[in-house]
Amino acid sequence: MTTRIFRVTVRGVFDGLGAEQRAELLSRAADHDVLHAAFTPEGHLSYDIAARPAFTFRFQDTGEEEEDILLATERAEEAARAWLDERGYGYKNLRSSAEDLSQAPLSKRQRRAAAQQQS
Repeated sequence: MTTRIFRVTVRGVFDGLGAEQRAELLSRAADHDVLHAAFTPEGHLSYDIAARPAFTFRFQDTGEEEEDILLATERAEEAARAWLDERGYGYKNLRSSAEDLSQAPLSKRQRRAAAQQQS
């Protein structure tokens, strides 16, 4: 079996943050800047609380079957909820999307490299 790589994005909005929570998020904003966003097994959180209360978690997971993407999505959502709940951050409008990289279209550069390898 081939291992499939899944990228899961969980988005939401902080809700009902107190002044202390907001200050904590602002103080850690550099660690969660979207410019450093990455898909990781443990999940990477990015936000710009000064601009808007939205956040994004990015997770990378694996599976062997196409259907495993559903389990990966559930795990990502649960991990995002757990992270937020552990810190007491209110949130709403959680939604997720997932991509199976084995099904992703190749870019022009990737197609050209694949064609050269076959020649």
